[in-house]
Amino acid sequence: MKLESPKVSLEKSAQDVFNFLSAIENFKQLMPENISKFEVLDTDKFLFALSGMPEIVLKKKSLESPHTIVLGAAGGKLDFSLTAKIESVADIQSAVQLTFEGDFNPMMAMMIKNPISKFIETLAVNIPKSV
Repeated sequence: MKLESPKVSLEKSAQDVFNFLSAIENFKQLMPENISKFEVLDTDKFLFALSGMPEIVLKKKSLESPHTIVLGAAGGKLDFSLTAKIESVADIQSAVQLTFEGDFNPMMAMMIKNPISKFIETLAVNIPKSV
């Protein structure tokens, strides 16, 4: 399953956006209002939970400055990744799109598609407000 957020534009350089998203503690600012828990576990890993959903631990998997940040599931039963693609538009303008990818059985995919789509859309929409 592959889901993509809308592409959002920012009045910040790609490097500024990359630096912001590379600091995992900043993801707290991007979370939806229904977040029930957010905890930084170490410099490259954090845990979060949304109301009515299980806790999820995300870990930085790879960084390619200033264009790509890949976070992935750190343990648990589900294997997935969340990738931020940062595109430089001008010196102080960039665009970001988030992609969620995971291999789920059809029943699980059907159950999580809408909540995950809304989640990554919220993260993306909150990036310009936070950076």
